[in-house]
Amino acid sequence: MLTRSPIKYCKNCGTAVVYRVPDDGDTRERAVCPACQTIHYENPLNVVGTVPVLGDRVLLCKRNIEPRWGKWTLPAGFMELGETTAEGAARETDEEAGAQYEIGELFTVMNVPRVGQVHLFYHARLLSDVFAPGHETLEARLFTEDEIPWDEIAFRTVRETLEHFFADRRRGHFGVHAVNIL
Repeated sequence: MLTRSPIKYCKNCGTAVVYRVPDDGDTRERAVCPACQTIHYENPLNVVGTVPVLGDRVLLCKRNIEPRWGKWTLPAGFMELGETTAEGAARETDEEAGAQYEIGELFTVMNVPRVGQVHLFYHARLLSDVFAPGHETLEARLFTEDEIPWDEIAFRTVRETLEHFFADRRRGHFGVHAVNIL
């Protein structure tokens, strides 16, 4: 079960909130301001990224930040307000790998309710094998399936996305995968 990081004060008027089921027909406990009656919702965070491919190799980034410093991941991060999921995935690929690529279709949707996140990965076709990683990345490198450091993958969502990618490639057909990681 997700551990809530409780909202303590109303974002509108600053009054201490109370947790209760609102009187508007809602069925979940929410942070409600007793002074101005504002209901504050706590929603999942979206993590967006890409599966960048050049020939038979996939681009991975070695993390230069916590959590999981020094572990390998696909270029990904938190979606920002004002961008689509594809725009966020593209931005993260630029920031973390400094790669030249064309973004493709949605590939995986990973629900991770225990941490309040949804991870979305898009296909990306690399246009070059030259990378200019940003400050969050120690190294950006291409790997064949056999070369991937599977024991050094940072996150389960990345591992499962890579497993789906290679399985689909072997089948010769890519689908969209929706996965619940409980």
